[in-house]
Amino acid sequence: MGKNIITILAISCPMGVYKSDLSGFLKEDIGRGDITSATLFKNEQARAYIFTKQPCILAGLVEAIDLFALKRLAVFPKSEDGAKVAAGTTVLEVGGKAKDMLQVERTALNILSRMSGIATQTGRLTELVRKKNPSCQVAATRKTTPGFRFYEKKAVVIGGGNPHRFGLFDAILVKDNHIAVAGGLDNVLERVKGAKVPVEIEVEDLEGALKCAQAGIDIIMLDNFTPRKAEEAYDAVKKVSPATVVEVSGGITEDTIAEYACSADIISLGSLTHTVRPIDFSMEILR
Repeated sequence: MGKNIITILAISCPMGVYKSDLSGFLKEDIGRGDITSATLFKNEQARAYIFTKQPCILAGLVEAIDLFALKRLAVFPKSEDGAKVAAGTTVLEVGGKAKDMLQVERTALNILSRMSGIATQTGRLTELVRKKNPSCQVAATRKTTPGFRFYEKKAVVIGGGNPHRFGLFDAILVKDNHIAVAGGLDNVLERVKGAKVPVEIEVEDLEGALKCAQAGIDIIMLDNFTPRKAEEAYDAVKKVSPATVVEVSGGITEDTIAEYACSADIISLGSLTHTVRPIDFSMEILR
């Protein structure tokens, strides 16, 4: 069951159904019209190239291409999402009306910057973990930007990570507040019996982890455990229920993540999406 449950977390939600409309991002920026370009230009033709100023795992190129295509601009990809590119690499060339390019420029660069930042950070952390435990996965959380979750989760996947559940609707994840309202862990375990979707429960101590393992819970999240306590809980859970997936989360950083690699099937970090450093991209127009 363990590996299957990890896979279910990654694919249980048809994310495309909840994909934000790229044209809406353009409308947000253009509003009533690009008054600068309307003042300066008519139908001047130009060619432009977009390049990265930093090494990164490229993500968001598909979205950038789609944005320029919305303005009927010609696009010429020079790389692909998931590629590891060096600083100075041209990833896309664009041709057509200069004023249309300028309308799309910032939105396309913003998406490239954020998605590539997420993919690069995910790739870096995944590499640290896989050196210690090749089967351990680095996963995202729901700490995402409202309206942009699809693209942030997609960037995690491009970087080699697990998107985890997409929202509240595609898996049961019981956290401390749920347990408090339900009147305790025992009540929760009774109420989730027979659930038709994956069930994950967050625990704060070894006793809670063992209760969940004995109840056959699919995934147990060890919240804010130290590396030593996580190892102890992981071993205890696997002795009771080898198929149960153990996830660790809470307070994990790039400096400490490798210490958890052998005590988890999944390591989830909100920082993959909420404290990411964007990658610097630029567009240069050639007349």
